[in-house]
Amino acid sequence: MTPLRTLFLALAIWGAIHPMYHFMGYMRETGTGLSGLIDAWYVNASTTGLVWDLTIAALALTVFVVVESTRRRNWIGLIAVPATFCIGVSCGLPLYLFLRSDFTVRGINSR
Repeated sequence: MTPLRTLFLALAIWGAIHPMYHFMGYMRETGTGLSGLIDAWYVNASTTGLVWDLTIAALALTVFVVVESTRRRNWIGLIAVPATFCIGVSCGLPLYLFLRSDFTVRGINSR
């Protein structure tokens, strides 16, 4: 595996674990579960702005992943879509780059 692919994989793993650590800690601390976590995302203009920023980034990434995966017939890349919405952009983007780089390195449909 190339150093770049290793970096993408490490970032995807970090992007999955680090945010989830904080989300789970918050839900455990408050006892409010997922609904309480979502409510906390809208407590002020700063957090609301950040949620919209990440939502727009997630939507743009999803469009890109779907178009690229369809064009390249790299169906495994579609795994990045649920990773983006279930975990976050910090996992979905580097995961897609990791999966796409393997596809490109092997020279499959690299048009």
